[in-house]
Amino acid sequence: MPPIPLLLSAGEASGDMYAARLARALKQRLDVAIFGMGGPQMRAAGVEIITDYSEVSVVGITEVLKRLPSLFRAMRRLVDEAERRRPPLAILTDFPGFHLRLARKLRRKGIRNVYYICPQFWAWRPWRVNLVRRRFALALCIFHFEEKFYADAGVPVKFIGHPLVGNVKATLTREFFCKKYALEQGNQIVTILPGSRRGEIAHHVPVLVGALSEIRQSLPGPPQIVVAVAPGLDGPWLETKFPSDWHVRFIKEDTYNALAAADLAIVSSGTATVETALLGKPMIVVYRLSPLTARLAKPLVRTRFFSMVNLIAGRAVVPELIQDAFTPQRLAAEAANLLSASQEGKNRVEVLSRGLEEVRSLLGPPGAVERAADEIAKLLNAARSNAMG
Repeated sequence: MPPIPLLLSAGEASGDMYAARLARALKQRLDVAIFGMGGPQMRAAGVEIITDYSEVSVVGITEVLKRLPSLFRAMRRLVDEAERRRPPLAILTDFPGFHLRLARKLRRKGIRNVYYICPQFWAWRPWRVNLVRRRFALALCIFHFEEKFYADAGVPVKFIGHPLVGNVKATLTREFFCKKYALEQGNQIVTILPGSRRGEIAHHVPVLVGALSEIRQSLPGPPQIVVAVAPGLDGPWLETKFPSDWHVRFIKEDTYNALAAADLAIVSSGTATVETALLGKPMIVVYRLSPLTARLAKPLVRTRFFSMVNLIAGRAVVPELIQDAFTPQRLAAEAANLLSASQEGKNRVEVLSRGLEEVRSLLGPPGAVERAADEIAKLLNAARSNAMG
């Protein structure tokens, strides 16, 4: 028998990582030919990429309008290819603005949909959970409190735990990290994760540079600055945004070691905050959208917190500076508090570290991707049994 065709789709860097791991796990269980939308990690996992996620990866309501032609092209390619190959399942990874619409089109063509990594509708436009109920045969959620939210709305749902648990590890000690990148081991290190999209960088970096200027002046020994460059970002372009005389280290494909070596991380809100929490590093979470997008989005938000770490804990474990609160002065003050050698500064870091331990305990045990693959395999095998008789 020929391999079973499966559509697998991800719309940004973290989704590409999660979907690549799932593709490998599915191939260990089933004879499948996986195609869809993704990026370099899915390609490396043997997924046939029909359209690259760089065509659709965008943040913000107003920003989406500029990308509509490429969004429509990507949607059409995926639907046409699904119609040609007739996969029994389409596995869609987060990215709800695109994937909810794709699910509707696929369902009309008789293809069942699985949501792998459910969107955070409990925090943002919660009424869209009804679309998941209508368009998806199964939803796989990664946070413990999401299962009840989706189940209460009538969605067939399973809690699988977070795919990062057990996979986020440093491979270098601080000493060897410093040797590798010519850093002074005895000096403080601030690691910055400014975002994974150009739009985020444009909003974030000017504020980061302003804050770092203040931090460099206010602390007795200016901290060493490490910038982790997200996959797919243009490193040389990002380097031009920082003063050359700061001797910033721009690091690619070594983010976990860059975080593990840090005294403080400044992290763009998103998956990176969970990675930082799993490494137990003190962090400040930042995020800024365009002013118009922020105004349009504000009435739709249904939660007190923005960062995943605080949402998981249900309280303010880490400082989060979002939109108008994300200023050079506020960020510099928060960073100075956490980098301070005073007893008060040490106490604050200790409290924050205990909060991160609590967050790690709520993320579930290792093996989330394997559990997801098992659930999908069950669904496929049941469908095949029904088709045979």
